[in-house]
Amino acid sequence: MITVQVPLRISFLGGGTDYPSWYREHGGRVLATTIDKYVYVSLRQLPRFFQHRVRVAYSEVEHEQTAADLKHPVFREVFRYTGIVRDIEAHYDADLPGRSGMGSSAAFVVGLLHAIARLRGSAPSPMQIARDAIHIEQKMIGDVVGCQDQVTTAHGGFNLIDFGCDESISVTRAALGDRCRHDLEQAMLLMYTGLSRHASEIAKTYAVCLNQGQKEIMQALGDMVNEGYKCLKDGDIEEFGRLLDEAWSLKRRLSHSVSNDRIDAIYHTARGAGAWGGKLLGAGGGGFFLLIVPPERQADVREALRDVVEIPVRFESAGSKTIGYQPNGRPLRAPS
Repeated sequence: MITVQVPLRISFLGGGTDYPSWYREHGGRVLATTIDKYVYVSLRQLPRFFQHRVRVAYSEVEHEQTAADLKHPVFREVFRYTGIVRDIEAHYDADLPGRSGMGSSAAFVVGLLHAIARLRGSAPSPMQIARDAIHIEQKMIGDVVGCQDQVTTAHGGFNLIDFGCDESISVTRAALGDRCRHDLEQAMLLMYTGLSRHASEIAKTYAVCLNQGQKEIMQALGDMVNEGYKCLKDGDIEEFGRLLDEAWSLKRRLSHSVSNDRIDAIYHTARGAGAWGGKLLGAGGGGFFLLIVPPERQADVREALRDVVEIPVRFESAGSKTIGYQPNGRPLRAPS
């Protein structure tokens, strides 16, 4: 059995510019990091004495005769892409709820691809896994999703990721000092809105066909990446927080689906209690709010948002990795 651990992510700036509909014409850039909350994928060759030939477990359990019969689109399409038909068992678990803006869907695809590769004895690069994951989500499942989540979760760490008009993708490790990382970690509060949503449905409202006003907002959001990176290199966490506030205000103008009354109330309350700024993670509509709050005001923010669940987080740098391996019969065959 193989068990793979894939980190979830926080996207600070540039979200939206990683959608093909944007970067193929304008290029894109995002600033993002992985955190110490994870998706776990376990995979093994299924012994043939079971009546079923395929078993997958997530919030439901499916027993089928072939992988093509599976209801869950990620399991079904990843198995189809990798040529797996039967004799497989897979499990999915996560530290945080899905549909919450943390990149869990992409991490799931990355982890399953990584586990299949390891079970077959191969070791593809993080970029190859990320590109395969992008293809599966966008082309095979048909979700309207960007490309930063797959790249971020596969590589791990605090990165600048550039998307070229020519479909190129480059990952540059952010050159941040230990003090800056520590101060940013200490200033971050991750708060769960209690709302879940399909990111693809939210993204369809602004990431497929942009009007002129939306294009101007997207350009401004992309331009903020370099400004935010400079703030961090200078150690100016307060200004970084205020930049997130500006970016969130712009993103809310992309579509009425990005925010709602509950989300607006949470953010207004946090700002009133002392937060420098923040943003809703992911495409919008629900999930987790990232707040940047000076340490001396965090007690006030927590009290003001006492009915909102806080999740402590720290940065991580390993990316997708194998954390468990136990030989189990013959190796899984690659497709011919």
